[in-house]
Amino acid sequence: MGSLPAERRFKVDSVCIIGAGPSGLAAAKYFLAERAFSRIQLYEQRSTVGGIWNYVPHKSASPHDVDIPQSKPYGGANKPVWQQSGAAKIFDKDTKEEAVYMTPLYDRLETNIPRGLMGFSDLDWPEDCQLFPRHGAVLEYIERYADDIRHLIQFRTQVMDVSLTEDEKWTVKTQDVSHRDGEVKTETFDAVIVGNGHFNIPYMPQVRGIEEWSKAYPGSITHSKFYRTPEQYAGKKVIVVGNSASGIDIGHQIEQSCKSPLLLSSKSESFLVNAASSTKVDKPPIAEYVIEDRSVRFEDGTTETDVDAVLYCTGYFYSFPFLSTLDPPVITTGEKVENLYQHIFYQPHPTLAFPVLNQKIIPFPMAEAQGAVVARVFSGRLGLPYVDEMKAWERDWVKQNGDGRMFHVLKFPMDADYINMLHDWSMSADGEGSERGKTPPYWGEKEYWMRERFPAIKKAFQDLGEDRHVARSLRDVGFDYDSSKRSDSE
Repeated sequence: MGSLPAERRFKVDSVCIIGAGPSGLAAAKYFLAERAFSRIQLYEQRSTVGGIWNYVPHKSASPHDVDIPQSKPYGGANKPVWQQSGAAKIFDKDTKEEAVYMTPLYDRLETNIPRGLMGFSDLDWPEDCQLFPRHGAVLEYIERYADDIRHLIQFRTQVMDVSLTEDEKWTVKTQDVSHRDGEVKTETFDAVIVGNGHFNIPYMPQVRGIEEWSKAYPGSITHSKFYRTPEQYAGKKVIVVGNSASGIDIGHQIEQSCKSPLLLSSKSESFLVNAASSTKVDKPPIAEYVIEDRSVRFEDGTTETDVDAVLYCTGYFYSFPFLSTLDPPVITTGEKVENLYQHIFYQPHPTLAFPVLNQKIIPFPMAEAQGAVVARVFSGRLGLPYVDEMKAWERDWVKQNGDGRMFHVLKFPMDADYINMLHDWSMSADGEGSERGKTPPYWGEKEYWMRERFPAIKKAFQDLGEDRHVARSLRDVGFDYDSSKRSDSE
């Protein structure tokens, strides 16, 4: 990941953390452990912790306010869906409305990472939790993780704008979303952590004829953000576009109920196990939509007619509308976050930090490792290079990994090496061994072994069918680290 020269140090007093999902919560714990800040304030627009792990039911697979194609990262602030809270009516008064924010969580989602690898370093999973936890179990796990920092969280508060002041502090404008037209407030902080995630603005590429096709057949093209159940596609001829985690998992679910075969369109080989199936056909990328006969033509020249639905599992743009005044900007194309050092620090003003932007990673330990570094930098116990050296790091990274969507991708073993680099960097801080600070995770041979094999482990788990729900350990699906090590040494 490059050298880490420490030439510049600064100490901040007040910290704003945006988002009480896993990234924001992990950051808060590491900041609290520094015992160096007079104020640590988390703002969360929802009424609960957990971020995208909050399940929001959704009847329609294709909301009307989504642009097709969605080829730009500018979608404005995350708009709430106002729903009745479910509270009983009292004396003929209306039930209270509550702001709900859409997440990409679907009804039957199970993690694609085994629990022993994806958890936080200081919180065990319940013994009765299945090996690849269901989304409800993950939310319960995150809620337990948040228990000792709830006093830092201000719920039902949406961050509307973050801007730099002349004296290099950060003005944070928030709005109370506990009801419509809530109060707007402005406060000033020394540092800001942008931990609100990057799963808001769907990416749906521009393809010849897609806009006209969507208008001719309303609701037929949508994005995985709005997928909830396979029954939405029962008996339909379906194309799933994309073969990363969501594409493979959602495709497998839809395959069981759609008109056979499911068509899985992708441009490259999946990093997950994409098993052959008699009820699924792999296709290249879509080249053109043809309104006549509801047709779709693929890049290999083949055509499918009478297509009922196309579901894009193609990821999201990076988009932070509340940072629109930054110069230089952090968002241009939305394919990556610009002007960062080590995927974390905003180079011109490093008191702005972005945890867990990376993809193809294990998010929870990544959140801890990055949180440990940021907390120590902001407490003054670690230093950062000067701007020129940080820019040089970004240029070198672009040369190695490209300037587009691959910029933040850390495929194994890059992600594991990065976690351990962050661990070593944080543990080199001044005053380590005292009562200050919290030790981040470090991956040994077992974690590397599990990380390398988790796609195969997930397939073995999935192959158990309904019996997978009683699988608790790697051994239950035919994997054993100790036995593997003994075999390697013989």
